[in-house]
Amino acid sequence: MQAAQQDTVRTGAAVLAADGMARLQHKTIGLVVNHTAMVDSTHLIDLVDRAPNVELGALFGPEHGLRGEAEAGEEVKDGRDAKTGAPIYSLYGDTRVPQSKMLDGLDALVFDIQDVGARFYTYISTMGLAMQAAAQNDVDFMVLDRPNPIGGEHVSGFVLDTTYQSFVGKYPIPVQHGMTAGELARMIKGEAWLSGLDALDLEVVSAENWSRGKLRPEMHLPWIAPSPNIPDFETALVYPGAAFFEATAASEGRGTDAPFKLVGASWADPQVLAGTLDARDLPGVRFEPATFTPESEDLAGKQAKGVRHVITDAEAYRPVATGVHVLHAFYQRAPEPDSFLTRPDWLAKLSGTDRFLEMLEAGKRPEAIIRSWQSEVKAFRERRKPYLLY
Repeated sequence: MQAAQQDTVRTGAAVLAADGMARLQHKTIGLVVNHTAMVDSTHLIDLVDRAPNVELGALFGPEHGLRGEAEAGEEVKDGRDAKTGAPIYSLYGDTRVPQSKMLDGLDALVFDIQDVGARFYTYISTMGLAMQAAAQNDVDFMVLDRPNPIGGEHVSGFVLDTTYQSFVGKYPIPVQHGMTAGELARMIKGEAWLSGLDALDLEVVSAENWSRGKLRPEMHLPWIAPSPNIPDFETALVYPGAAFFEATAASEGRGTDAPFKLVGASWADPQVLAGTLDARDLPGVRFEPATFTPESEDLAGKQAKGVRHVITDAEAYRPVATGVHVLHAFYQRAPEPDSFLTRPDWLAKLSGTDRFLEMLEAGKRPEAIIRSWQSEVKAFRERRKPYLLY
């Protein structure tokens, strides 16, 4: 028990709370948070609201809302927090950028949202836009850091070509970037990826007892689903590769009890796909034939046939490379590839490039696709070094 306590990760929010909110004393604060901003069993909103000499001025909610209940892409409305009386401004509705009137009277914005380590997970886009708004309105910005649940050592996937910049890909980083939100904030400012950040007063409150190789199960922290379709650690681990299926007519398992771990299409042969993928001996995973009926997305209420990812070794598992293999296996067996990859523009936004689709269409093997991003990933790993905190 004592060893577990010593190994338990303390988030930036826990460090801030243990210090009596000293960094926030005599300030009016806006919180950019959702339901993951917990310190033990208490939400950061409540900790700030009852802290002496700290004024809670406003709340800002990202995609999925302040309570994390909205589905992906669902618009989130403004409101008022019943408990504290603070106004709630949605950053996933009429605007995704905090407006000047929302920041009026604030001394600092404090960001505390659990990320999952994938470039297209939108919380890091919200963070950058909030940083930009803070800089433009002479408001300080603080990140209460949280560990990357899928680790900080492995980096993989195409680096974003800014031609395909969007809310699901705002920065020139790989799909699996291996960084924390705090490290990314430092890099966004340091690399001037967004305009006007030179004047930003940025502070990162680092987590404690986390090292880059430590995955979520080793952190001794409770799992709080950061969005409705990331219910557990294994889903977060699979997500950076399985999310490519969002660009297809197949199901990525939304509306089932195993989103992203289940992928399937109406025409697929589960036995053949599972056998094909298992024969590739991909590290850390095996595949089971699966038939399922999703409750949402394109195949809602219809039978989908495909595979279930079964993680056998989380440390060895390579999410993006596995995603390329699985998408390739489906693509090669689709009756009409064009009717399978129905959203090529979305695939370009998710992967960050048009090269992925071009290589699939040219019949390139998964190994060639994976090799094609190695040099840019190597360059990124060097570029990120000055910004790492762990």
